[in-house]
Amino acid sequence: MQQRVYHSKDIQAWEQRWFAQQNSSYGLMQQVAWLISNRLIKQFETSNFHRIAVCCGAGNNAGDGYLIAKYLKQHGFEVEIYASSLGQSSDLNLAYKEAQQSKIKIYPHFNFQKNYDVYIDALFGIGLNRPLSQDWQQIIQSINEARGFKVSVDLPSGLNANTGRPMPICIQADQTYTVLGFKAGLFTGLGKQYAGHIDVIDAIPADAMLQPLAYLSPHNIHLPMRKAFGHKGTYGHVLVIGGHGNMGGAVIMAAEAAFASGAGKVTVICDAKHHIAILSRAPNIMLADINTMSEEDRVNLLKQVDAVCFGMGLGRDQWAQMQYETWFKLIQQSNLEVVLDADALWFLAQFPQKLNSQTYCTPHPGEAATLLGLKTSEIESDRIAAIYALQDKYVGQWVLKGSGSLTLEDELYICTAGNAGMGTGGMGDVLAGMIASLKAQFHQEIALHQVVTLHALAGDDLAKHGERGLQAQDMKHAIYKVVNSSN
Repeated sequence: MQQRVYHSKDIQAWEQRWFAQQNSSYGLMQQVAWLISNRLIKQFETSNFHRIAVCCGAGNNAGDGYLIAKYLKQHGFEVEIYASSLGQSSDLNLAYKEAQQSKIKIYPHFNFQKNYDVYIDALFGIGLNRPLSQDWQQIIQSINEARGFKVSVDLPSGLNANTGRPMPICIQADQTYTVLGFKAGLFTGLGKQYAGHIDVIDAIPADAMLQPLAYLSPHNIHLPMRKAFGHKGTYGHVLVIGGHGNMGGAVIMAAEAAFASGAGKVTVICDAKHHIAILSRAPNIMLADINTMSEEDRVNLLKQVDAVCFGMGLGRDQWAQMQYETWFKLIQQSNLEVVLDADALWFLAQFPQKLNSQTYCTPHPGEAATLLGLKTSEIESDRIAAIYALQDKYVGQWVLKGSGSLTLEDELYICTAGNAGMGTGGMGDVLAGMIASLKAQFHQEIALHQVVTLHALAGDDLAKHGERGLQAQDMKHAIYKVVNSSN
């Protein structure tokens, strides 16, 4: 079953519907705190943690914190609470009194009196939608600077639940126990950096009105087994178009990724000066000179292929524009699977038009900003809004690359695989080649988000011995392993 991800407003509305059925709000707070406490007890005993500081704000998230402190104290841990003034919630006040009655020391400030093994963050919940004051920023900074294991209740305080954007600072958690359901901000943008390991606390049953914002893309992807009677024509022919005279590497990486993903045939159309380098590296790649092809040559070649990967190393000069206009018109009139990447996306931004449904666009945040006429910071401040805006403007199917890559097909998917080592030149070219290859082989039998996840899993395999210094040119070996382990 696909794991669902929700918008904070939908979580809050779900909670209110639960209370409208005469279910106790304080009872839910107790249940959540008890479930989290039981997980923490096992975790802390295994890690030999004894001294616990629970940091409570002024809302219901703090109520969870007070009750967690009570339950941990009852189990025998050394627990102290640091808290701000209480808010207006009756549930919060009840939780505070229970902590008091448990004889837990409660400090009315956040000046830690000693070093603790664990700091539990119960400062802010999902309702935070404004920048934090300087005082709260200093408090969060002091928690982050403290040496010890950090646990966040619901989500790291200061993190926007829906965008993954710090406001402007948030807790750097090692573990987040998110309540009722997954929030999108935990998995995309900077949220992935701050949330640590994420577990969900299923405290109440979902109702029919609760609808997901997105899904987490599953890691268990199964590709169809190859048939014994198959041949190179059975497994798709990928055409890679790009390779300006000054930029030959991108088409090589895309073509090699296409072969590593299982394509039966790959042809590269590029400046002829790159042909020797391509053949010396991968003699199985077929070649043609982009500068000598006639209109008839182009039309005939497109009739022979199953997917096109267009834009890698194309350039942005007058020559590149001529090539873009020539090839783009032909491939959009075809029924082929088409991947637009790199400079093809730049030209699409200059000459916007609607794309057909089997066109797959793979911008990074900077390219997405160009396509939408925005700043890169605006894209990163709300990645989900950005990918919907891209599809609304251009149609087609979209991947917004980056931490927690987003894929928008009929539904929105968030990729949870991948690592920071993949932030290096050429990784996007590799992804484009993989998409073209797997779509050429399986068409609608494989979803775009599955290809994105396979690419990320290959990157994780490549990073097993360290993230620093990964090279996109080495991805072909990891791709070969990943697509074969998915059979």
